[in-house]
Amino acid sequence: MSDPRHIAIIMDGNGRWAKARGLPRVAGHKAGVDALREIVRAAGDNGLEFLTLFAFSSENWSRPNSEVTELMGLLKLFIRRDLNKLHNRNVRVRIIGARDDLASDICVLLNEAENLTAANTGLTLVIAFNYGARDELTRAVQKLAQDVAAGILSPNAITAEMIGAKLDTDNIPDPDLIIRTSGEMRLSNFLLWQAAYSEFLFAPEYWPDFKPANLLAAIDEYRKRVRRFGGLTAEDAQSFPDSSEADVVPLRHTAG
Repeated sequence: MSDPRHIAIIMDGNGRWAKARGLPRVAGHKAGVDALREIVRAAGDNGLEFLTLFAFSSENWSRPNSEVTELMGLLKLFIRRDLNKLHNRNVRVRIIGARDDLASDICVLLNEAENLTAANTGLTLVIAFNYGARDELTRAVQKLAQDVAAGILSPNAITAEMIGAKLDTDNIPDPDLIIRTSGEMRLSNFLLWQAAYSEFLFAPEYWPDFKPANLLAAIDEYRKRVRRFGGLTAEDAQSFPDSSEADVVPLRHTAG
């Protein structure tokens, strides 16, 4: 199998990493930002085209206010400190997730990150912020419903491609590989539509301990996978006899 074009990562385990060391949760989030920097650089250095990181879910607002405030501060610090470095490395930044209810200062930073790097042609770094896949799908359906209500689209004309074009990830290929750290084995409302045919890898390391070597090991594992997309590979197809040569067993009818 060829190398993946697009890897998506659920960066999980910051809090447990900190707890295991007797540290406050914010220490885990800070260590997680350091890991993020390393993985972004490794992704670009190894020719990955797209890297999507689940940074903050739409459900994370339910966490204690102090933790949310710390996370917002880390986001601001990351963009202010690292944006120019990303830009100089030809990284393009895309943000997915709902923005309508975000604080204005956060929106300004997100827009700045996208606008500054829009013309870059290297790695596309997709940050899922205030993101939830069900919310994303709901917003996409609402947009299509508006077109139907306006009489410019027939319900029967709606296609999967139309739905995909209304998602936050329009013009971003579906992830070839989705990695979740910390040993948890679930998607947690992440890229539900886009993950239809993705490969999955659940890494035991907490996110702060996930290093470039782990990323390269994940890519090596991906190369061993066989992706069928619901069909058969040529090798699989050869294992089935041709219908013209197969033995035909007639049905026997019993007189009643």
